[in-house]
Amino acid sequence: MKNRRSSESSEQSQSNDGHQFDRLPANADTRVVDQRPTRKEVIHWWKDTYGIKLSVWDQFTFWEKGNGKLWVCADNLPAPMEIEALGLRILRTRQDHWKPSTNAVQRFGHLATKRRISLTRKEAGQFVAGNDQSLPRWDGEWGYLIVEHEYAGISASIGVGLYLHGELRSTVPKTRQIPLP
Repeated sequence: MKNRRSSESSEQSQSNDGHQFDRLPANADTRVVDQRPTRKEVIHWWKDTYGIKLSVWDQFTFWEKGNGKLWVCADNLPAPMEIEALGLRILRTRQDHWKPSTNAVQRFGHLATKRRISLTRKEAGQFVAGNDQSLPRWDGEWGYLIVEHEYAGISASIGVGLYLHGELRSTVPKTRQIPLP
């Protein structure tokens, strides 16, 4: 299979444009827009934060649309692109803390080796309904966790939770909040 990163250093816009997708630069040396994350920074963030291997991202390209909204695409496309959507939105950057999207966690969370928490059925029900809950058993760092629940004997990543001060805060988007049967 062809490595799709081959044209990562191709055209980049000179400024951040919320109406088009721009490919992330490969590294800081090829960055054109100040504060735009690089491909290297993004894949190392996933590795350092969640333990997802760097090689997972070999066949993907990374794009920014707007200010810090990052997307991943399993194709090598020309850049920039003036379209509404491209691939899967995976990450919000340009704030104090980078936040993975629910989509990213549901697609790639099973590959994580760190910052995962498994919920009971009752806890998972509260989480997917959008409710925050006291959860003092987490003994890791505060921040964004991959939240999982076991369905039919298989652990599934169900979303992103923000863990602070003994509380797990649901970040499940309102349009995706559902009661568990």
